[in-house]
Amino acid sequence: MQNKAYILFPPLDTFVKNSIKVDDIHEVYYETCGNPLGQCVVFLHGGPGSGCNPAQRRFFDPTHYRIILIDQRGCGRSKPLGAVINNTTQDLINDMERIRNQLGIQKWLVFGGSWGSTLALAYAIQHSDRVCGLILRGVFLSRTLELNWFLTQVRLFFPEAMQRLCEFLPAEARSNPLEAFRALVFSSDQAISIPAAIHWNTFESSIMTLLPREDDRQDVNGEVELARARVQIHYIVNQCFVGQRDLLAEARMTLSDIPTIIVQGRYDMVCPPVTAWELKLAMPHAEFYMIADAGHSAMEAGTTSALVAATEAFKAKLQAEHL
Repeated sequence: MQNKAYILFPPLDTFVKNSIKVDDIHEVYYETCGNPLGQCVVFLHGGPGSGCNPAQRRFFDPTHYRIILIDQRGCGRSKPLGAVINNTTQDLINDMERIRNQLGIQKWLVFGGSWGSTLALAYAIQHSDRVCGLILRGVFLSRTLELNWFLTQVRLFFPEAMQRLCEFLPAEARSNPLEAFRALVFSSDQAISIPAAIHWNTFESSIMTLLPREDDRQDVNGEVELARARVQIHYIVNQCFVGQRDLLAEARMTLSDIPTIIVQGRYDMVCPPVTAWELKLAMPHAEFYMIADAGHSAMEAGTTSALVAATEAFKAKLQAEHL
């Protein structure tokens, strides 16, 4: 798949905004772009809490794909921003089905990275008859070992980032930064919650890539930062509502007929590579690509190339079937 280097497709500014009322609280935003008659692909963002952005449309050839991007509950352009009531993995799966039905899609390719890979797997396990393929990047299953790595053990490689995170807290709260930041970001006083949210989000941003990158978080939107932190912490304290499940075993039993491509950065400090490797062992039919010079971000050159190559491979597969 990687005999050549791939780059993102050109910016795609033509898209249709949509929203769907999913319950008494939430209105979920989604957009469609590309070829309205093309192969359907749904993009699942990470975080949890991140929301989608224009660059994510560019993993897909817009002349071939009908591209659907969803801002999950509480995220991005979905309303209310930052809401965590009625916000679970099962709720997000149900929202995907509502959107699929509303768009009249029979089957779609599911593309998810980081937390999006968790959601993609959980969706595919429950609705395997609606999935024609999976592209998974930076695989995360919300197991205790993965959460412990992110919340404590990553300090073995990023001691300064962990120190900066904990120095924001009173000394007596530093032994449990998750609970301490949970209390702060859910404070009703935005003078407390927003600075805490920005500090929490900056920690993850600082460990995303193999090589250091410039701090691009100078002009931040406090409300967006707060929503992201609230949704993410809400999911983490609940092990993303899948931590009690053995998703590896479920994938082994349910997804053996689903074409799958797994892309993983060798030096991913957010989602350690062992999880992607174990998923490959559970799904022997999956194509697996370990990117030697990449961390967690989808926008590092090697990972971007592998992801675009994956979407091109699924495009070529469909075209070959129609010859």
